[in-house]
Amino acid sequence: MSMNEEYQTLTEQTSLTEEEKARAEAFAGEIDLYDSNAVLQYGSGVQKKMADFSEKALENVRTKDLGEIGGLLTDVVTELKDFDEEESKGIFGFFKKNANKLTAMKAKYDKAEANISKICKTLEGYQVQLMKDAALLDKMYQQNLEYYKELNLYIAAGKKKIEDVRTKELPEMIKKAETSGFPEDIQAAKDLESLCVRFEKKVHDLELTRMIAVQTAPQIRLVQNNDTLMVEKIQSTIVNTVPLWKSQMVLALGVEHSSQAAAAQREVTDMTNELLRRNAEKLKMASVESARESERGIVDMETLKATNESLISTLDEVMQIQQEGRTKRREAEQEIQRLEGELKAKLLEIRRLKK
Repeated sequence: MSMNEEYQTLTEQTSLTEEEKARAEAFAGEIDLYDSNAVLQYGSGVQKKMADFSEKALENVRTKDLGEIGGLLTDVVTELKDFDEEESKGIFGFFKKNANKLTAMKAKYDKAEANISKICKTLEGYQVQLMKDAALLDKMYQQNLEYYKELNLYIAAGKKKIEDVRTKELPEMIKKAETSGFPEDIQAAKDLESLCVRFEKKVHDLELTRMIAVQTAPQIRLVQNNDTLMVEKIQSTIVNTVPLWKSQMVLALGVEHSSQAAAAQREVTDMTNELLRRNAEKLKMASVESARESERGIVDMETLKATNESLISTLDEVMQIQQEGRTKRREAEQEIQRLEGELKAKLLEIRRLKK
């Protein structure tokens, strides 16, 4: 219910029931305007209760810190937003990286869950307190309504008394003073007029107090609605948001497991294919080399040709050397014969000279 509706509902109760009218008339008959103390205290008990009640209501609002609850709710959202997965990249060290990623995810989840659990526990305490406050505000509203009704009775009785005095007793006293002309009669009429004015002011004060009661009612409902709204938000956070986040985290971890398993299978398949390609290439090279070596003779034709050419060249050189040797020996023999001839000739010449 809005503040306007609360105001309208309360003001509609200004009209008295027949029973209340009867009580007001009886009460009005008991009012003695000549009793200054009674006039002074008229309705003061209700006014005092209203003053105490207003102070209590104000204290309830003053000590309530809904901002802190809003801050805690914001903290829950912040924790949920801060939880973010990080993608790992690369092929080498794949299993180690993904294991580290999953471990990091679990660690962040555990940290976030611990923080959220702590916040939710605090929120649950606030929720209990807010529910107690809402119940207390219900009582305060009913109490304010009772004060309002009591003020209505005082105001109705006071107005009834003023009406009776101004329409009956005061005109009679004025008429009597005018007729008699006695100073005491004139003063009595003036005194009654003054008493009426004083009492009218008192009734007006009660009407002001009643207006406070009228204003207090929607204010109580406003605070109560705020409390109820916070209780609902806390309840929604505890029973909906947090469990949903936890279930989503379980799913996220499950998806991560599946993704890692699929990625691992993909890595294994890629590595297997790569090994098969490498082994096939090595097998091809080995087979070709083996075939080439198996078809190769013990001695290569190139080697035989080179060896044969070297041998022929060696023989040619040997033959050439032998030929040169024979030529030199013939030349040496001729030279030796020439030298021997010269020596013989010289010896014969010496012999002839000695004879």
